[in-house]
Amino acid sequence: MLPLVLLVLLAVVEVAVAARVQLEVSHAAREGAREAAASPDIERAVAAVRRALAPDAAGRARVSVSREHVVGGTAEVVVRLRHRVAAPLFGGFDVVLAARAVMRVER
Repeated sequence: MLPLVLLVLLAVVEVAVAARVQLEVSHAAREGAREAAASPDIERAVAAVRRALAPDAAGRARVSVSREHVVGGTAEVVVRLRHRVAAPLFGGFDVVLAARAVMRVER
């Protein structure tokens, strides 16, 4: 019975960690969209995404930015991050966590 309880406990912890990382990815996408809406420089939006992520995740994240160049248009940022789940058991497996944020261009 104890191995089953430990397995369930490990699963709960892994889900909690993945949920926390998903929240970080969502926050980073919002930060990038905010920067893309305020500035026409796409590199500033990518840098904002990387600053919002944890240092180990910032280098692994794939960031896509698209922005219309008219006020009132849309600025969209998509962030994808590969996350390793259950690494202590059998080497684990990867899941891709993604978030998308869209804001109106301000200038």
